[in-house]
Amino acid sequence: MEAYVKTERLTTGIIEIEFFHPAHNSLPSNILSKLAETITQCGTDQEVSTIILKSGGDRTFCAGASFDELIRIDNLETGIEFFMGFARVINACRTCPKLIIGRAQGKAVGGGVGVAAAVDYCLATKFASVKLSELNIGIGPFVVGPAVERKIGISNMSQMAINADEFYSAQWAHQNGLFAEIFDNTEELDSAVMKLAHYLAGTNPEARRQLKTIFWQNCKHWDELLPERAAISGELVLSDFTKEALAKYK
Repeated sequence: MEAYVKTERLTTGIIEIEFFHPAHNSLPSNILSKLAETITQCGTDQEVSTIILKSGGDRTFCAGASFDELIRIDNLETGIEFFMGFARVINACRTCPKLIIGRAQGKAVGGGVGVAAAVDYCLATKFASVKLSELNIGIGPFVVGPAVERKIGISNMSQMAINADEFYSAQWAHQNGLFAEIFDNTEELDSAVMKLAHYLAGTNPEARRQLKTIFWQNCKHWDELLPERAAISGELVLSDFTKEALAKYK
């Protein structure tokens, strides 16, 4: 199957954004760009009250950055632009005036953890373990770090970033605030997602908008912060260490 980002209007006021990539829902530049654009468009749609953000397939929620694309980066400008893709997705979630429900059916790695952290309320299955694996290839979770830190705190984020070879269980992610609830299977997950979406669709739209503003009120500086972080990653991905580490995955 080919990679895609698509939307589906489920019922009045509820829209679902789904992204997919055959390599465990990894995110190359074109998918990142389309995802950020779609989130922004749905946020301006007057007929949309609530957004559900999910990935295709039944195993991995998101494997993070596309290794195929990381390997091909050969200059600083290209490197910065690639990591800006994640910055734009996170900032699109942040500035979207509609509440976003995340649906994580499986593992989230690197940038995938950032996506899960950038939504307003994330539901997951017990199989949705999480890992910030960036240090393994000589970089770090610089761009996604602010979103992850906002949800689970600097202590937990730094623990994940330092112990980058370790998966943390969905239960751990739930206990530390990344996931609001966890479920035994996707059927229960989907039922809970729709129940919450229907509930939100029936609430006061102005109250939802004001809540969203308050939730993110201390993050306006991310418009400058995330590009600065993208520049750090863009430079590190050109290092000999990272090039050698990425070559092992080729």
